[in-house]
Amino acid sequence: MTWQPGCELDALKQRARLLNMVRQFFSEKAVLEVDTPLLSQASVTDLHLASVTAQLSLPGCSSAKTMYLQTSPEFSMKRLLASGSGSIYQVAKCFRDGERGGRHNPEFTMLEWYRPEFSLQDLMDEVAELLSLVTELPAPQKVTYQQAFQRYLNIDPHRESDESLGQLAKEKTGICEDGLSRDDFLDLLLTHCIEPELGCENPVFMTEYPASQASLAKVKEQSGVLIAQRFELYVNGLELANGYDELIDAEEQLHRFEADNDARKMHGLPEIPIDHNLVQALKSGLPECSGVALGLDRLQMVMQGAKCIDEVISFAVERA
Repeated sequence: MTWQPGCELDALKQRARLLNMVRQFFSEKAVLEVDTPLLSQASVTDLHLASVTAQLSLPGCSSAKTMYLQTSPEFSMKRLLASGSGSIYQVAKCFRDGERGGRHNPEFTMLEWYRPEFSLQDLMDEVAELLSLVTELPAPQKVTYQQAFQRYLNIDPHRESDESLGQLAKEKTGICEDGLSRDDFLDLLLTHCIEPELGCENPVFMTEYPASQASLAKVKEQSGVLIAQRFELYVNGLELANGYDELIDAEEQLHRFEADNDARKMHGLPEIPIDHNLVQALKSGLPECSGVALGLDRLQMVMQGAKCIDEVISFAVERA
C-alpha cells in the first residue's frame, strides 16, 4: 500500500526526539537557527552533483523561469554570515537528482551549521560532541586521506601517477569508462575499497583531502602537497558529515565555479548559473569560519541501526 508511510511509527518518534536534541544542543550554545529558501536562481556547479529544477511563473514575466531546488543551504547561509548573523544552523530539506539507493533519497534532510572564528579542529570537536549526545558512540578517531589510501591500498594518493591510479581503479572496481579524471579514479578507489572500512570500530574523521577536491574549502601546502582544509565523518562505512575551513576569497571562489562549468561542458553536462549573490557576499567580507553539513537521515540510520534510508523517512520518493 503506497499511501502508507514506509517507516515504522517508532522511526517518526525517533526523528522528533533527534530534532529536539539538535535544537536544544544549539540553543545551549547560543547558535541561531535560520531558515533560507529552497528555490534559488543559481545552484551548485559541482560536476558530480545534479540539481532538481522547477519552472516558476512570476507576474510580469513572459515565460517561466528556471529555478533550482537547493542541494544544500550553504550559499544562502554564507550570505547571512556575511551580513553579520554570527553562528548559525539550519535543518533543511535538500534535493539531488539521480541519487537513489539504500543511503540516498532525492529529497533528504540536512543539518548544516557555521561557526565564525572556529578552526577546523574546533568544529570537529563540536561534531564529535553532538554525535556523542545522540548516539553514545565513542569519540571519533582521525585518519588522513593519505593514511587511509596507504593503509587499505598501499599507495600515496597525492603522488601516484594518473596512469597507475587508473589501472588500480580498473583492477579493484571493474570500471573502465573513457574520460575519467584523476579525481574520478581516486573517488572510485575511495568508495569501493576504503569507505566500507571506515568507522567500523570507532567513528572516524578523514582529513587532508587533495586540493582538487576542495570545493568551497581553503587550501594549504603541506609537505610539498596542496591539501584541502576539510574533513568527512564516517560511522560503519557511512559518510555522515562533510566540513570545511571555509574559503573566503571571492575571486578564488568565482574561479572555481567557472572551472566547474568548463568541466561540465567537457563532459556534455549543462552549465549551472553561478551564484553571484554568494560571490558578492564574499567580496563584502565573509568572516573566518568553519562549517559542516551533516545528513540527519543518515545520523538517524546510525541511531536506529537501520540498513536503508527508507527505514528512517516517512515517504521515500516512490511513495511521495
